[in-house]
Formats: sequence, C-alpha cells, structure tokens
Amino acid sequence: MHHSFDEMLNSYWSDRRFGTLKLLWWNMRLRQFLGKLCLRRVILCRMYSSRESLQDSSDMVKRVCKIMMSCPKLGLDTELDQNGIRVSPEIAEEVLKRFENAGVLAYRFFDWAGKQRNYEHSVKAYHTMIEALAKIRQYQLMWDLVNAMRSKKMLNIETFCIIMRKYARAKKVEEAVYTFNIMKKYDVPPNLAAFNGLLSALCKSKNVRKAQEIFDNMKGQFVPDSKTYSILLEGWGRAPNLPKAREIYREMVEAGCDPDIVTYGIMVDILCKAGRVDEAVEIVKEMEFSGCRPTSFIYSVLVHTYGIDNRIEDAVDTFLEMESSGVEADVAVYNALISAFCKVNKFQNAYRVLDEMEGKKVTPNSRTCNIILNSLIGCGETDETLKVFRRMIKICEPDADTYTVMIKMFCDRDELERAFKVWKYMKKKRFVPSLHTISALINGLCDKADASRACVLMEEMIENGIRPGRVTFGKLRNLLLKEGREDVLEFLLEKMNLLVKEPLCD
Repeated sequence: MHHSFDEMLNSYWSDRRFGTLKLLWWNMRLRQFLGKLCLRRVILCRMYSSRESLQDSSDMVKRVCKIMMSCPKLGLDTELDQNGIRVSPEIAEEVLKRFENAGVLAYRFFDWAGKQRNYEHSVKAYHTMIEALAKIRQYQLMWDLVNAMRSKKMLNIETFCIIMRKYARAKKVEEAVYTFNIMKKYDVPPNLAAFNGLLSALCKSKNVRKAQEIFDNMKGQFVPDSKTYSILLEGWGRAPNLPKAREIYREMVEAGCDPDIVTYGIMVDILCKAGRVDEAVEIVKEMEFSGCRPTSFIYSVLVHTYGIDNRIEDAVDTFLEMESSGVEADVAVYNALISAFCKVNKFQNAYRVLDEMEGKKVTPNSRTCNIILNSLIGCGETDETLKVFRRMIKICEPDADTYTVMIKMFCDRDELERAFKVWKYMKKKRFVPSLHTISALINGLCDKADASRACVLMEEMIENGIRPGRVTFGKLRNLLLKEGREDVLEFLLEKMNLLVKEPLCD
C-alpha cells in the first residue's frame, strides 16, 4: 500500500504514544520515501539534461554547417571564431560526416577544430577526414594525418584498412599493397583482420586475381578463416568466374572452415547473378537441412533475381514463403519486391508495398526511393516521378543518387528552373553534392548555353576539391570558347591545376 508524504506525517503524529520503537520505524519509512523521491528527481533531471544536451548538439551542428555552406572558404576560421563556435569531438564527427563529399571544406574545418583549446580529435574524426581526403586524392595530406595519429598513439588496424580500400577504389593497387606492407613501420603489426581488409579492398575494386595471388603467397603467415574465404568467393563471383568460386568453396571446406550464413549468402548471390536461380534455391534447401536458417538478405537476393527475370509470381511466392517461415522482412527485401514490381511496370503494386512497409514500421531508405524514381523515368512518367519524389522526401532522406536523377530528369526536359529548385532544396538540407550531382546540373546548363551559372558551379566544385570529369569540363570548355570567353576558361584551368599540383594551397 502506497502513502503520500502528508499521509505518512499525519499518521506519525497520531501514533506518537506508541513510543520509541514506533518512532524509529516511522523514521525509517520517511527516509525510504524521501530517498525514492530524491532518486526520482535525479533521474528526471538526468533525462532532461540528456535531452537538452542532444538538442544543443544538434543545434550546434546546424549552426556550423550553415556557416560552412555560406561563408567564403578562406574566411572559415575567422567566421567560426567570430560566431563564438566551440565544438566537442562528437559535434566535429557529425560535421565532418556531413561534408565528406567536400574534402577541402572538411579539412579547413578539421584544421580549425584541432586548434581549439582543450580539444582532441577522436579516432573517428581522423578516419572520416582520411576518407574524405582520399576521395579527392589528397594522399599527401592523408598520410600527414596518419603521422599525426601515430604521434598520439591513435593508429589501429581500421586506419590502414580504410586507406587500402580508398587506394584500391582509385585503381592504385600497388599503393594498397604498400599500405599493408608498411603497417609494421607504424607499430601496427598486420593481423588476420588487416589481411582480410586488403583482400576485401582488392576484390571489391575488381582486382580479385591480385587478391588471389596475395592469398596464395601469404596464407602461410595468417591462418585463413571463413571470412577470408568468403571475401575471395565474393570476388570471383563478381568477376564473374563461377568455376573459380566453386574451387574456393571446396578449398574452404577442405581447410576445415564450415560455411556460415555469410558464405551461404554469397553462394546464393553468385548463383543468382550467374542465372542459376534454381541452383541457388537448392543451396537454400541445403542450408535449412543443415540447421542454418536463411536470412532476409538471402530472400532479398532471390526476390531481386526473380524480378530481373520477370518472374514476378516467383518473386511474390518467395516473399510470402519468407514471411511464413518466420523471417521478418527488412527494408532490403521490400526494396527487392518493389524493384520486381517496377520491372514489370506494376507501380500501383509497388505503392501498396510502400503502404505495407508503413504498416509494419519498416522505414523506406534512399534506395527505395531511387528504385521507383529510376523506373518511372525509364517509362517516361516524369510527372509521376515528381509526385513520388515529393512523397518520398517526407519519409526518408534522399542520397546523392536521388538528387542526381531528379536534376538530370529536369535538365533532360529543359526545365532548368525546376532542376535548380531540387538543387536549392538539397543545399537547404545541408547535403553536400557529389561529383555526379554537380556534373548533371553543369551538363544541363551547358546544353542550354548558360555559361555563367555553369562556371559558378564549376568553380564551387573545384573549390570543394572535386576534379570535374573530362566530358563535363569539355562541354563547358567548348561553350566558353564558342562565346569567346578564353579568360574565364584560363581562370578555371588555373584553379584546376592548382588543385592537382598544390592541393589545398591558399
């Protein structure tokens, strides 16, 4: 039975005649009550303080992003200081993540933040900055950060795995291998995780033969695990080379590494991509027989493959089979089903899947949005595309591909003002455009002979450390020459040469 504080006091005073024992008992009850009351206040204060802190952090991130998006690049330090900005490592991490497509701007902020009193960049901030610099091929600066991390004893295996991935993606295979070999000199001895990281970087950049060569030469130094074999298996599947993938699978089993759920998933994916979906179904049955329950990823691969083959009934049956087996549908499976419906132009069915996702509390992602938008544009349904875009941005965050496809669609329709509306919306959301997004708009402007706005965007691209593609720059170059604006062309070329030869030089 619970009593209020007043009730307990009244009861205590009315019962004073029962003596010292009663007094001690009520004293104890009062202390317990006051203790619980105090604890409740502490918990409520902490909850309120935590929510307030999160809100403060979010507001600060928005403030910093607004300054970075609006002020001149060279005046960023002064602008941040004059606005009394002080950032924590967590806020810096969030800001850097938002500007990963603008390496130059991100680096200026990173450099400024590092000079704050009583501030130290986190490992995560260093890693985000290393990725952003590698993306714009500022490798010298990237290694400068690695050396800074070494001096602070912050280096770890993941640092080198990030660099290997970025080198491999840029087709710099030898540099990726060199990064692995130099780890010892940085007092981070390579282990199996680093070895797997190198193989994964090579395989994902379509250098599986090099990865296999390194594996064959070095597997004596590291005892391969199921992840090692799965990486090679996936690499040969992407090649595609099904016989070699089967060979790796056999070698894995012979080495005593039992296939796990990841391995099975990769085999199903490989077989589906090779057009052997029925064989992939047999793998799924084998899994169930061995007590390894198929995951939503495996079902999504099957549904997606049936969709590509226009086997819409099989796609739906597989989805229903998954649900009946107790596997919860995630966004990837729903995306596969939506893609299957879009492939056969059954858009109303795709919208019903969206409604079901809402009912099941599964949030669509940018991939969901992009599947529908691309399919509608492919069918020439541009008005419907705009309607879907307006609906989707209310329930999920667009990504670079979303903005690119919408801007390109409007440019193709000679609706440049609408393209700029999407561009402005993107900027308002503090989303930093990718190379492809800016290129789509510059190409559209060049096609309409709007050299002025195209030049402004080109300069912004270069200032963000992004080198324009040959086709895009060639279009603008031809337009400027046609208009007799050699002076502007020379200015842009100088800026681009400066970016290549003297990166981030003021």
